Amino acid sequence: MDKGQYYPRLVGPCRAADGVTVLELRGDLDILAVSVLSGRLDDITGAQGVDLVIDLRAVTFIDCAGLSLLSRARHRTRQRGGRLRLTGVAAGGSVARLLRITGLTGAFETVADDVTARETGAAAPAADIVVA
Repeated sequence: MDKGQYYPRLVGPCRAADGVTVLELRGDLDILAVSVLSGRLDDITGAQGVDLVIDLRAVTFIDCAGLSLLSRARHRTRQRGGRLRLTGVAAGGSVARLLRITGLTGAFETVADDVTARETGAAAPAADIVVA
């Protein structure tokens, strides 16, 4: 059975506007979801100089596999001269909580929404995250 059948609504629309690619994720960002998403995210982050915003507003749960996926995407984007930002990292949400307990709160650049991402200029990148 195709893994994508377990997560039919995991990935929302991937859209580009004003040079910013926005990928909307939904539901649980766990080990099974990562196996479904990793190829698609690798395709996006494989592009030279991509400006990617991952919209996490509809993510209801994230575990270490999900965090590793985000870290890998950030690393691949930076390697290719691009930029990765997260939106939907609400103060009391599961993504913010995992970033806080792992000490990675400042490791990802966050924006209020994709409109803000298109309006903001280049920012100083945070230090690389190495996930074994």
